[in-house]
Amino acid sequence: MYLAPLFTRTRMTNPLFKIRENGKYGFMNAIGEVVIEPQYVEAEDFYNGFSRVRLNDHMVPLDHLGRLLLRNVYHYVGLFEENLAKVQLVHKWGYMDERGRLVIPIQFDEAGDFSEGLAPVSTDGQYGFIDPSGNMPIIPQFDWAGEFQSGLAPVTEGDSSGYIDRNSEFAIDPLFDECQVFQDGVGVVVRQGRWGLVDKSGKLLLKPQFDLLDDYANGEFFDGMAVAVQDGKYGFVSQAGEVVVAPQYDFAGDFGEGLALVETSGKFGYINKKGEMVIKPGFADAGVFSDGLAQVKDHHDQWGFMDPHGRVVIQPMFDAVMPFRDGLSWVSIGGKWGYVNGWGDWVWREK
Repeated sequence: MYLAPLFTRTRMTNPLFKIRENGKYGFMNAIGEVVIEPQYVEAEDFYNGFSRVRLNDHMVPLDHLGRLLLRNVYHYVGLFEENLAKVQLVHKWGYMDERGRLVIPIQFDEAGDFSEGLAPVSTDGQYGFIDPSGNMPIIPQFDWAGEFQSGLAPVTEGDSSGYIDRNSEFAIDPLFDECQVFQDGVGVVVRQGRWGLVDKSGKLLLKPQFDLLDDYANGEFFDGMAVAVQDGKYGFVSQAGEVVVAPQYDFAGDFGEGLALVETSGKFGYINKKGEMVIKPGFADAGVFSDGLAQVKDHHDQWGFMDPHGRVVIQPMFDAVMPFRDGLSWVSIGGKWGYVNGWGDWVWREK
């Protein structure tokens, strides 16, 4: 099945792409110019302006100019969200800013990311929320808490979960076994191992009925649709809580640019948001549409790319590929990395 991209995970004005030379990692720009020389034994994709690279057994933030944030060394540095990243020293957590300064002291047992100006933290087994100044407008009082989205945050009290507002009052009563962070005004809620959807008012848009799978993005929406699994079959639901495509496929991938990958009888094709089959199953494997193209695998185990009409526009020749992002796709031939553009031209190749 398709894989998540190895390169920039969020859109940047001048995106950077991870490259490899002689086992070391660096970054290039969108026209193939090396801007950070390969020198690190491990590097992550850029996210919100920063990568993380391994230096002396620690992952250290790296900015787009190749500068390392080395004011302090931590056991762990999280991703930057709203200009702050959580950091761990021994068993406690605090937060650093984008200049590497510790702005919220190491003091918490657990810490989440900042979202809508607040971050969930725990002390003595209870969760509350802090603001970017380190003040605690919501004191620790919950057994678990997630990030705020759409003005609400999921929390757990005892065996029950619901959603609170910024005044720490329940906006959606704790009537569920589990609640997930809101996405665009919709929250995933769980009862007895099944998930459904609620809106911000607490109205049950979709009663819990779909399988809750381990290590799977249950109810995560892409292009306004979420994969829904029931009794081993895959379908789709909309953010309005409508079962748009009843579970019927052997596998389904996320929607991208109005189309989603589905598998039936060992072959892969694509449906639209009405559930109509627009590219008939006939591929050995395929991926998500991005930048107008989707990766597709032939019966010789080689990967290429096709357009939304099912026409192969970059012939299968690669051993592995990733979805297009910012005009380029990561590809691999014979264990060597490379990047191609939408016409299949090489922009950069590992020597």
